[in-house]
Amino acid sequence: MTHDWQALAGELHELLSLDVAPIAITFLAEIPTGIPAYEGTVPAPTPDGRTGKVPAGCVFWGKATERTFVTLPADHGNCSVGSMTHGLKTLQEVAGNADVAALLASGWVTMEVVPQIPVVRQKSQGITYGPLQDTRYDPDVVLLRLNPKQVMIVHDAIPGMRMEGKPQCHIIAIAKEQQEVAVSVGCMLSRVRTGLPNSQMTCAIPAQRLPEVVERLKTTCAADMTVAAYAAEDGRRFA
Repeated sequence: MTHDWQALAGELHELLSLDVAPIAITFLAEIPTGIPAYEGTVPAPTPDGRTGKVPAGCVFWGKATERTFVTLPADHGNCSVGSMTHGLKTLQEVAGNADVAALLASGWVTMEVVPQIPVVRQKSQGITYGPLQDTRYDPDVVLLRLNPKQVMIVHDAIPGMRMEGKPQCHIIAIAKEQQEVAVSVGCMLSRVRTGLPNSQMTCAIPAQRLPEVVERLKTTCAADMTVAAYAAEDGRRFA
């Protein structure tokens, strides 16, 4: 492996006071041995053929805080948007699906915007998810769940950090393909499916940039501690 991911995970946890462990996401050209497949019940397909082991690929993010597993493209198949952003299906393949039609009919998104959504360029044979500290492979993306204060720190540390909206899952493609740090305010589609608390957002970091990000966080956190001490001392004059 190119980096000590366990050590980097520990530094992220300490610097940001994370409530949820960072997870590693790896797009694979072939299915690895020794990593268990995600176990889940596949419901009967909808009339347009959608089904999968979870309602949407973003649901795997929560499961991955507890254990490492590998998923197949079909496991993501219930969510057309997530299948597209993760490069598992093309826009042409999902455009006629009922979930896409529902999003368009609601006004949640327009067909003019859909082709501009960042996507993973190459279809993978499998995607692994799991705690960063346990990864056996160099991941493509490190995903964090952050509160507003933690987003503040990352924003200060990473000039040019992208702040994104819907769909939440496209920050994975931004991190992987564009090598940019991206925070998502979330989207209603994903928040309902994952149960992501209102107090949290998600952040995708290109894995190979993580050592740089950690070093920048150290500088930012040190400055914040100095400023916090000053503000606290100055505030005592008003007590």
